[in-house]
Amino acid sequence: MKKRSWLVAALALFASGCGYNRIQTLDETAASAQSQIEVQLQRRADLIPNLVATVKGYAQHEEEVFNTVAEARSRLLNAVQSKDPEQMANADQQMTGALGRLLAISEAYPNLKADENFLKLQDELTGTENRVAVARSDYNDAVRTYNAYIRTFPAVLTAKMFSSKPRKYFQATEQAQTAVPKVDFSKPDSK
Repeated sequence: MKKRSWLVAALALFASGCGYNRIQTLDETAASAQSQIEVQLQRRADLIPNLVATVKGYAQHEEEVFNTVAEARSRLLNAVQSKDPEQMANADQQMTGALGRLLAISEAYPNLKADENFLKLQDELTGTENRVAVARSDYNDAVRTYNAYIRTFPAVLTAKMFSSKPRKYFQATEQAQTAVPKVDFSKPDSK
């Protein structure tokens, strides 16, 4: 019995000294940070229907823009549920482009720009965009710390022993890095 308790104590000492607990802590920090991205993207997606309804009252003939926003919101919600940072980044980029077009409509409707509900929603959306940016940054910092730790000695041995894998960063899509969203409300020539 004494041998068994000594073995358990030795394993506990080894596990604490080899970085296992630190790996778990860093992994949980990264998971928590990813959860914050999901929360902020969900908040953003929840605000969209109110913004669309407000703008729609003023710009009823801009149906294509509203459909694009609705589709982008649906993709964003699906991406949040997938918990895949790459999929969330792609859906986030599509939503950003759709919102750019929606907000551009407000330029064509001066009364809308002065509407109190629209202004409140626009402020909420701006605040949410800032929260999403902070959440992305916090997540990437947590991932960087975790990934760097599981690659250093002696933690790399523990990471391999317990199959700890590097996490993916939340990265902007190629399209977001190379193309500025284009807002074009001109109607195609009808023949």
